[in-house]
Amino acid sequence: MSLQIQMIGTGSAFAKRYYNNNALVYAHGFTLLIDCGVTAPRALYELNIPSPQIDAILITHIHADHVGGLEELAFQSQYVHRHRMKLLLPSTLIGPLWDHSLKGGLENKAEGFHSLNDYFEVVPLEPGTPYPLHPDLTLELLPTEHIPGKPSYAILMNEKLYYSSDSRFDAERLKEMSARGVKEIWHDCQLQGKGMVHAALDELMSLPESIQRITRLMHYGDNMTDYIGCTGSMQFIEQHRKYSF
Repeated sequence: MSLQIQMIGTGSAFAKRYYNNNALVYAHGFTLLIDCGVTAPRALYELNIPSPQIDAILITHIHADHVGGLEELAFQSQYVHRHRMKLLLPSTLIGPLWDHSLKGGLENKAEGFHSLNDYFEVVPLEPGTPYPLHPDLTLELLPTEHIPGKPSYAILMNEKLYYSSDSRFDAERLKEMSARGVKEIWHDCQLQGKGMVHAALDELMSLPESIQRITRLMHYGDNMTDYIGCTGSMQFIEQHRKYSF
């Protein structure tokens, strides 16, 4: 049986219809949540997936549409389920995630909660080093350009699927992934205007046909349906659909 990936949200930071761009990866009984944005707890509830069914969370960067739901899952884990969920993230993000995103809500000196480790089993990852998370799932983090001065990372899964998370257009990276034998590229896509912190549709349309054919588009606006048929050989990823790879 192949691995499966299901987007619990496929939308941009401002999307309301499609929720935040977060994903579930299913690996033969193991479930990984990629990013946990503001809408993630609601999306999981609507899919009838309680947090104890999630074995680990992987964070790619610390914008709210990727980490805004972590506080709720932390409180659930601590006070409802009494279980520390595994939290994977680049070592460069451990301090910023706590200090700049979660500390204000989660720090509780009276109960001795002072860090991420008090709520999660924190697993630091080093970019460029494959990490065997499960016998059937190996991850490799690759640095991307998103917001200047703020670390962000794409994910290479099993050398088969490249998941950009949030990234500016980088044609050389995508050509490199194709040359490495990647079978699918899942890329964030800004539908309108010039790409400033995300890859714009016009930029992605400049890719060679061979790369477009393996590229699926995510992190789009609520007006996505206006662009169906306007994406060359690339296809939009459907929210909630399970894809095998």
